[in-house]
Amino acid sequence: MDAFTRFTNQTQGRDRLFRATQYTCMLLRYLLEPKAGKENVVMKLKKLESSVSTGRKWFRLGNVVHAIQATQQSIHTTALVPRLCLTLANLNRVVYFICDTILWVRSVGLASHINKEKWRMWAARHYCCSLLLSLARDLYEISLQMEQATRDRAEREKSPPQDPTGYSVADEETEWLQSFLLLLFRSLRKHPPLLLDTVKNFCDILNPLDQLGIYKSNPGIIGLGGLVSSLAGIIIVAYPHMKLKTQ
Repeated sequence: MDAFTRFTNQTQGRDRLFRATQYTCMLLRYLLEPKAGKENVVMKLKKLESSVSTGRKWFRLGNVVHAIQATQQSIHTTALVPRLCLTLANLNRVVYFICDTILWVRSVGLASHINKEKWRMWAARHYCCSLLLSLARDLYEISLQMEQATRDRAEREKSPPQDPTGYSVADEETEWLQSFLLLLFRSLRKHPPLLLDTVKNFCDILNPLDQLGIYKSNPGIIGLGGLVSSLAGIIIVAYPHMKLKTQ
């Protein structure tokens, strides 16, 4: 109970709960829409989804400052690739949150002349760029972990295995793929923060790709991706040691 109280006392914690609720409603609405006699339930889910989405905008009003602070911190990252990816990703997040704030101003009627569609597309572009850069950083970290796992394995093995007689090219390609996937699985299993961050960023990028028309998805896929991403975010907020650290 104390852990839950600490979690909900954080703005990020409440936002993650609202976000999980929003995408759960989207997923359930997609699953129930084709079924007869569910119109009333679908309408209630749509209203709840809209209300939660509006409530989340209040939590994001101060995120511009957090994104600027994250940019300042990422500049001091030791490794070149993470420093470049994180700094550019955070700069795109700054622009995204500015666009999001402008859209909020438009939604509450403070500036009705704002072109909603134009700013929505700008927000989607910068959000997509931020996630792509974050995924590039994740792939870089994964490659480092796989290289380290390969070196550890080589040290454990005294001599390389002998190829069996009649070994074909197809067998070699199949074994290479299996070895690669096994190495990837072991690398991510040993580093849960990297796994969580990769899954979260991958699931998050489905929404902006759909908005920009780059890769169209149905509301069910977007809802499922958003729900998985939200659950990963909840774990990261609830257990800070699960957050991917910057060197």
